[in-house]
Amino acid sequence: MSKQRIDQEILARAEKWLQPEFDKETRGEVKKLIETNPKEIVEAFYKDLEFGTGGLRGIMGPGTNRMNRYTLGKATQGLANYLVKEFNDLPEIRVAIACDSRNNSMQFALTTAEILTANGIWVYLFEALRPTPQLSFAIRTFKCQSGIVITASHNPKEYNGYKVYWNDGAQIVPPHDKNIIAEVNSIDSVKEIKFKGDHNLIKVIGSEIDEIYLNTLSSLSLSPDINLKHRNIKIVYTPIHGTGVDLVPRVLHKFGFATVVTIPEQNVIDGNFPTVQSPNPEEPAALRLALEKAQEIDADIVMATDPDADRVGIGIKDNMGKFILLNGNQAAALLIYYVLTKWKEKKRLRGKEYIVKTIVTSDLLANIAKGFNVECIEVLTGFKYIAEIIRELEDNKTFIAGGEESYGYLVGTFVRDKDAILSCALFPEIVAWAKEQGKSIYQLLIDIYTKYGLYRERLVSITKKGKEGAEEIQKMMKQFRSNPPKTLAGSKVVIVHDYAQRQTHDLSESVIYPIKLPKSDVLQFVTEDGSRVSIRPSGTEPKIKFYFGVNSAMKFPAEYEIANGKLDQKIDSIINDLGLQ
Repeated sequence: MSKQRIDQEILARAEKWLQPEFDKETRGEVKKLIETNPKEIVEAFYKDLEFGTGGLRGIMGPGTNRMNRYTLGKATQGLANYLVKEFNDLPEIRVAIACDSRNNSMQFALTTAEILTANGIWVYLFEALRPTPQLSFAIRTFKCQSGIVITASHNPKEYNGYKVYWNDGAQIVPPHDKNIIAEVNSIDSVKEIKFKGDHNLIKVIGSEIDEIYLNTLSSLSLSPDINLKHRNIKIVYTPIHGTGVDLVPRVLHKFGFATVVTIPEQNVIDGNFPTVQSPNPEEPAALRLALEKAQEIDADIVMATDPDADRVGIGIKDNMGKFILLNGNQAAALLIYYVLTKWKEKKRLRGKEYIVKTIVTSDLLANIAKGFNVECIEVLTGFKYIAEIIRELEDNKTFIAGGEESYGYLVGTFVRDKDAILSCALFPEIVAWAKEQGKSIYQLLIDIYTKYGLYRERLVSITKKGKEGAEEIQKMMKQFRSNPPKTLAGSKVVIVHDYAQRQTHDLSESVIYPIKLPKSDVLQFVTEDGSRVSIRPSGTEPKIKFYFGVNSAMKFPAEYEIANGKLDQKIDSIINDLGLQ
């Protein structure tokens, strides 16, 4: 294969990486790809990596569309330029940096620290891998102006990423994200990136912040006496080779739990994630070893965190003693119901409290909040929008908890991102609380359905890799936008929410209403019977995602299995109507 097979504009972008300012290894890799792998050259250079809902994220390797020393360097130099402009009145600018267990994560963290210090910025650098929520906590604790965590969250091993946080400990949102990107895009050459740092501006942090963080989380326990009474409930936990390996067992002990069983082969820190195909707790295969151990010891709960420990997957026993995996909506419903119940018992609900959920998360959370006379605020997909609401309202209202269907949850405001370390302590606390009432956590979930309505959700993700895949995803969105379904599972579509156009079409009344949320490439179809379909391209993976939500009333717990089965059939019918089977 020859250069002639490569688009000339893309080839020109690639050949820039053969210049002396790039290191010898990178030049050699790019030269080899140009000569032998035109398709990979196109994928690596057809665009620049962009900030999505989770920041900068991509496959590792040479290229403008890959995670490497230079794309990370350009992002960091752009961030440094923006920080120097934004905080020029401060005597010093501080940035905290953490990284997960992925290949090259520590190297990328050190490179980031070098560039920031070369720009005169102080760096608080974790001595070793740490969870993403602890990075958020460190930003607030050390009064930093920004923070960075090197992670690709739950993506496969080929990926790495770069999440940027602001001074409140939350991921960046407008206008800062766009302003930082503008600074990054203004860098025309890698020669502008200051790679040679000042080690005198690096402060290494570690065990001292661990203890502060864990003690702060333990203050959020709502049933410490019950935890001690049921301290021997059996908990199986796996970090899936990630950053939760140390802090999750420690926080469980601080919450009073004594029996924490881990999976030795998955306690090994390894960026190749050798025991799983993908380190994603949303996928049942990632919890296979933990579930086998749970069945063996008759555990009460199974938990698995992703590599940067901001998401947690939960397994519980049904009424037959068989372990089932909760989806993110079910886990969020349990958490919200438990926390609101305890707040009510403690007379902490005074009328100014609220919870937050994303637009693709179950309306069951809103129903639960309504039952407690607590406001439920809805935001775009991405936990940064939940954190943004916390920041906007912190002087006037009280945030209780937030959740999103993608296995991310937060209670309290010490951290401003989803926190699987805290969640891994609170879910066993819910198990103990249910046991104190003579129930299992599974029975508690069915009680919630009986009281607030039975909701059933499903996520279908379709992977479309590379440049052609991205174009195909955009084509699918355009088709659904121009030709929305008229009925779904026999029920008429009456509402179309188009978040890209920021408009709601009420088809039954032929009226258009504005959507107040920011622009986002999301479509939602709502039917007469309350079913809902949400469609959006992923901001962090080469996927288009379809979220299905259906519901029905349920008067008695004994109705659950049959009613749940009917809702599953309804989702099957909707999927078929959309041509996804």
